[in-house]
Amino acid sequence: QVQLVESGGGLVQAGGSLRLSCAASRRAFTPYGMGWFRQAPGKEREFVATISWSGMTYYAESVEGRFTISRDNAKNTVFLQMNSLKPEDTAVHYCAAARGTGVYTRAPLYDYWGQGTQVTVSS
Repeated sequence: QVQLVESGGGLVQAGGSLRLSCAASRRAFTPYGMGWFRQAPGKEREFVATISWSGMTYYAESVEGRFTISRDNAKNTVFLQMNSLKPEDTAVHYCAAARGTGVYTRAPLYDYWGQGTQVTVSS
């Protein structure tokens, strides 16, 4: 069992930045693909970004160029740097881990999920 704990959410004005972190509970962090998803009130959970064990990345079109996903395998941690935030980025952001070495954009492919961290962007 892998436990994931997110941190770094909060309230920020439009145009601001936040950095989310996700710490995995044990070394079985590897080889896992890691992803960030988000869910706004009344909406379905949506893909945000993913990074493979080797560092390949892929982003949702809505965040491309504004968000950067990265990982530190030695510290079992994945990050999401969010810049130029918009009110429509407001959502609970979830970290997830998928067994394997690929790049995964679909939620059902993920095996473990964190509890989520709230990101609120005011206009």
